[in-house]
Amino acid sequence: MSSNNTIACSPGLMLPCWEPLEDVPLVDKVGRGLVYFLSMVYLFIGVSIVSDRFMAAIEVITSQEREVTIKRPGGERQIIVVRMWNETVANLTLMALGSSAPEILLSVIEIYAKNFEAGELGPGTIVGSAAYNLFVIIALCVSVIPDGEVRKIKHLSVFFVTAIWSVFAYVWLYMILALFSPGIVEIWEGLLTFMFFPLTVLTAYAADRKMYKYVKKDYRMNRRGVIVQAEGDNLEMGSTELLGLDDVHDDIKQEYITTLKELRQQHPHADLGTLERMAHEILLNRGPKSRAFYRIQATRKLMGSGDLLRRISERAQSDLSEIKAELQRESGAAEFNSSSCRVFFEPSKYTVLESCGKFEVRIARTGDLDSAVSVDYFTEDGTAQAGSDYIPIKGTLHFGPGDKEKKLTLEVIDDDVFEPDEHFYVKLGSAKPPEVLASPTLATVIILDDDHGGLFKFEEQNHELVESVGTYELKVVRCSGARGRVIVPYWTEDGTAKAGKEYETNEGQLIFENNESEKTIPLTVIEEDSYEKDVLFYVQLGEPQMSGDEIASLAAAAEKKRPAERTEREKVAIMGKPRLGNIVRAQIRIKESKEFRNTVDKLVQRANASLLIGTSSWKEQFIEAITVSASDESDQKKPSGLDYIMHVVTLFWKILFAFVPPTDLCKGYLCFFVSILCIGVVTAVIGDVASHFGATLGIADSVTAVVFVALGTSVPDTFASKVAAIHDKHADASIGNVTGSNAVNVFLGIGVAWSIAAIYHATKGANFKVKPGNLAFSVTIFCSEAVITIIVLLLRRSRMVGGELGGPKCLKYLTSAFLFSLWIFYLIMTTLEVYHVIKGF
Repeated sequence: MSSNNTIACSPGLMLPCWEPLEDVPLVDKVGRGLVYFLSMVYLFIGVSIVSDRFMAAIEVITSQEREVTIKRPGGERQIIVVRMWNETVANLTLMALGSSAPEILLSVIEIYAKNFEAGELGPGTIVGSAAYNLFVIIALCVSVIPDGEVRKIKHLSVFFVTAIWSVFAYVWLYMILALFSPGIVEIWEGLLTFMFFPLTVLTAYAADRKMYKYVKKDYRMNRRGVIVQAEGDNLEMGSTELLGLDDVHDDIKQEYITTLKELRQQHPHADLGTLERMAHEILLNRGPKSRAFYRIQATRKLMGSGDLLRRISERAQSDLSEIKAELQRESGAAEFNSSSCRVFFEPSKYTVLESCGKFEVRIARTGDLDSAVSVDYFTEDGTAQAGSDYIPIKGTLHFGPGDKEKKLTLEVIDDDVFEPDEHFYVKLGSAKPPEVLASPTLATVIILDDDHGGLFKFEEQNHELVESVGTYELKVVRCSGARGRVIVPYWTEDGTAKAGKEYETNEGQLIFENNESEKTIPLTVIEEDSYEKDVLFYVQLGEPQMSGDEIASLAAAAEKKRPAERTEREKVAIMGKPRLGNIVRAQIRIKESKEFRNTVDKLVQRANASLLIGTSSWKEQFIEAITVSASDESDQKKPSGLDYIMHVVTLFWKILFAFVPPTDLCKGYLCFFVSILCIGVVTAVIGDVASHFGATLGIADSVTAVVFVALGTSVPDTFASKVAAIHDKHADASIGNVTGSNAVNVFLGIGVAWSIAAIYHATKGANFKVKPGNLAFSVTIFCSEAVITIIVLLLRRSRMVGGELGGPKCLKYLTSAFLFSLWIFYLIMTTLEVYHVIKGF
């Protein structure tokens, strides 16, 4: 009777046993067991919260970028930003460590707590967690997909590799326990178990890069739209695998542009900035999320900390503001300091007729107008000569307090000789104070000969426009004469740009009045918000005709005569006839808006909503910790009663782990190391509580590990996988990482722990003994069922279903029920073996 009332409990690493241990009534045992159970639940909540800080640090670390220069097919070099971490490597190393840190640390800490003797809690938790992840999480993900929809694993080659390793990991456990050295773990076995971890990462990376096909690649986009590095050294564009032509990259950009066009139709009066913010918000909502995002999202909703997606609107606005500011800095735009005084020509170019006589040039003054300023000025020859074409001037201008402008009077000399257009300069020299001079300090004066009808041409032949220009004024100039009224016809012609699609057709006449030297043709460009555009159309000038002029009539009559019959006056009239100049056909190139393209590029880089999980300051973390938020996305007003309850329950953990350094410090590494230390401490307490819980109620450690601890550490991953399965287009984020994590748990959790213990015992001249019994039996059951599960998933990928998740309603529920039954069978068989109901190994 006495033995039934005795609790066989040993002191833990962090917690002593609950005294007394003898003559404990059944009611007290049940009461203690309930306290231990609730304590375990509370500790699981704490480890989930600090694990999310750990995952946030990992997300920041694996999101680090560097600049790489690539060469496009035409030889153009472009600087791009690439991720430093390969996605597969990140998922199998830091991401797997983040989601499985409690199980791995529990195994290592238990070895130390038991004086380097084998325990059942750590290995049992790893195997039990693997069974729960593979059977229960996949069963849930299969069933939650909306009816008729399916999700497929995109990176199938990586899944195959990790699936093989996950089964091998547990086969290997059986081999070292029951075959190689039964009951003893030797040093080489422990170290080799650990070495399988980097080998798993390398083979998965090789599968991701398709090295087995010896395919040369350069840079590509991963499934989250982030550029990742590949093997090729020759960074040239040209293959569909390369940057800029990658289908995923194009899809992301096209989705953004399509969304922007749809929003423009829905909100025709909204400005472009508002539409860009709305499009970015939609892109963040729709876009794929990382494993860390879904894990933290699940924990926050469970703990009353609100929905991460609520940050997206704020994030979209801040992203757009930062990008616009960055583009402004890149374009060299600097804010003008209105407090300083500036003196300059305004405008800096003047066109005058030879017969105009005197005219004025304006010097402006802006900024501080309270002080007196003096500026020297003088004229300088160009093709026009001082004395024969214009009268030179030189002097000093004095600006008194309050003076905003001064004017210089210049004079042009007229003659009756035909001559080409000429020009001269007016310059600003020294000033007092010297710093007041600002560009432009030089004005150009062009003198037009007015004894000729003129030459008509475009000012430039090639014009490059951005599609957002709207209406562009194409300048036609009249040079080498400005006499008479002249009509110049013009029209547009299609090139690769088509009228009505890229631009509006235009045809008409320009009428230059006497002494008029400049006109413009309005060209309307149709904006399509294209990411990449490079199309051409043309504008042609026709023969100019003089109108309503006696000289024009005389020239027309003279042209009908033979040259020998023309009078001197008729010859002069023909010489003065207006003609076309050297540029009569303008080429108009329409390109995408550089600002729009740069904005799209930068927003696509920021389209990863996972970056929402980082923090920038302790203040932000403490405000988040004490603030309760609604967990339901549809509830835009206030938190529910359950949100308040969960917030109060978890407030201690939230405030405690708000002391963990923000992820913005030291690029996330400081948060990484402090978080893993905190996880270790909480996990050590969980190990003690779980052990005391089992001892109090007479439950074996191996059963406690498989049923309670494995379940408690896997709940956040369950909810994260559920959300990922529903929202992601593919199954990678929900179940694609399960196999990799299961393999990593064994190679790190058991490999490290058993290596340390084996080395310790070897230094003492002893062997590290591990009873194969329950662990070997549990591993055998799990491996058998794991193979069945993988076969089921592959069968579902066939045409019958079309994907690992979802499918016809009846079939998906049958699959879920079957996988869940595998887990129940695993628990029953493992428990029966522990209590010797059935015979193990």
